[in-house]
Order: sequence, then C-alpha cells, then structure tokens
Amino acid sequence: MKNLTDSFVFLVHWSSAGSFGLNTDILTTNIINLSVVLGVLIFFGKGVLSDLLGNRKQRIFNTIKNSEELCVGALAQLEKARAHLGKVEIEADQYRVNESSEIEREKLGLINLTYKTLEQFENSKNETILVEQQKAINQVQERVCKLALQGALGTLNSCLTNELHFRTISANIGILGEMQKIRH
Repeated sequence: MKNLTDSFVFLVHWSSAGSFGLNTDILTTNIINLSVVLGVLIFFGKGVLSDLLGNRKQRIFNTIKNSEELCVGALAQLEKARAHLGKVEIEADQYRVNESSEIEREKLGLINLTYKTLEQFENSKNETILVEQQKAINQVQERVCKLALQGALGTLNSCLTNELHFRTISANIGILGEMQKIRH
C-alpha cells in the first residue's frame, strides 16, 4: 500500500517538473475517466455484449420452447393419469361395495357362531352345575346315612343283646345292599 501511495506522490511531483501532470480535482477527473472507460467499453464491448445477449436470448427462447413441449407432454400424461384414476376409483368403489357385503356376511356369521358358542357354554355350565349338585346331594346322603347308622349302632349297642344285635346288623346290611343295587 505504501508503494502505491509513493507512486502517486512521485507522479504529482514529476508533473510540476515537466509537461505531464496529474490533475488532483477528483470530480473533473472522475467524469473524464468514466466517460473514457464507458466510450471504450461501448466501442469494443458492443459486439461482445450483443453476442452475449443474443446467445442468452437464444438460450431463453430454447428453454421456453422446451418447457412448452414438456408442458404439452405433461398435460397428455395428466389426462392419461386422470382417466386411469377414474377407472381405479370405479374399481375401488366396486371393491368397497363387495367387501362391505362380505364383511357384513362375516360379521353375521361371527355373531351366530358366538351365540352358538355361548349357548354351548351355558349348556355345559348347567350340566356341570347339575353334576355338582348331584355329587353334593350324594355326599350329604352318605354322610346322613353314616351318622344315622352310627347313632343307631350306638343305641343298639347300648340296648340290645348280642343275639338281637346280630339280627339287626344282618337286616341293615340287607337293606344297604338293596339300596346300593338301586343306586347303580
């Protein structure tokens, strides 16, 4: 940076010594410099700029043309897709109708099966209750019979003689034997 500043200072001092000088009026020199630069740019850059703009214009035109062609193709594909969508929607509606009726049939079948299963469970429960009731009744009857026999034996043992005792036992054994035959 110092070298650049020194160069400008040298030019300022050199201009006072000879015919070439440096104008330090910034406003005037900037306008002159800018007009010279713009003149050179316009003169030499006109062809390059027009070529660049022409190329750019052609690329934009080609891009627009390609976009329009793609748009036409996309519209054709869109129409095909809409037609296909219409067919698919019709098939989906038919499938929904068929499936809903199939689901209703299956639902009714499951409901009927559930009722039958519940009825079987109910019957099984009732049979189990009856069997358990019969078991309980048989156990109570056996227990009552045992208690009655024990009480009767106790009374007989205290009141009866051996001979009478022997005849009573034989008669009771016969009665019990008959009861067992009736049960089975």
